[in-house]
Amino acid sequence: MIGRWVAVGEAVWVRRYAELDLGTGLVLGAERALVVDTRGDQRQGAELAAAVRAKTALPCEVVLTHGHFDHCFGTAAFRPAPVHAHERCAAYLRGHAERQRREWSAHYRDEGRPEVAAALERTEVVPPDRPVGDRTELDLGGRRVRLHHFGPAHTDHDLVVEVPDAAVVFAGDLVEQGAPPDFEDAHPRTWPDALDALLALRPEVVVPGHGEPVGAADVRAQRDELARLTALCAAHERGELTTAEVLRDSPYPADTTEHALRSHH
Repeated sequence: MIGRWVAVGEAVWVRRYAELDLGTGLVLGAERALVVDTRGDQRQGAELAAAVRAKTALPCEVVLTHGHFDHCFGTAAFRPAPVHAHERCAAYLRGHAERQRREWSAHYRDEGRPEVAAALERTEVVPPDRPVGDRTELDLGGRRVRLHHFGPAHTDHDLVVEVPDAAVVFAGDLVEQGAPPDFEDAHPRTWPDALDALLALRPEVVVPGHGEPVGAADVRAQRDELARLTALCAAHERGELTTAEVLRDSPYPADTTEHALRSHH
């Protein structure tokens, strides 16, 4: 459960966890700290909040990259911090938080981890209270952080957190390292476009939602894989390729590709 801080820029860190290979972020200004994502239940959020308090006494604000439980169910530990998220994130949580809680509690019990399931079942889901449109800027005191929504991709409400003076971008699950992307709520047709927009920020370090920090070349490689998969899905939709042919030619495993095919239609 305990994480480790990894510096990715001047007063910019990712906190890495073995649980789901997750990364959360911390950005310090002169007056405020910004926490990027809050982990997956009340215990995990409390651990992250304690780690942040050990790092800084500055008042915190929170930004959620999207509404999947592992990135946002720990938010209660940061009260009364303002919580920024895309304007569609709150609605997503209203519609899907309890489904996620049921599914993942069952998953952890099946894994023989009843204590994780119990923590998730007890967790209060705190909705974001600062809606963000396509772009906004936060002033942390002598340091500005930009929040971007580049259109539907991993979800319909992804936010990218850019720290321009450090050339660092927190990508949420727009970028994955060490595992294929997740298409459960995805929009495969426009996901490559979102990565093109992310790359246009010219980041030196990109922090994925899961996995180790990467460079722009890794993001371009994932963008190319997603574009290849999107083209295969489009050909399947037009009747030019069978499902078996798409599975054969996909850059991703069969279960990931099948999710993408369902999401593409």
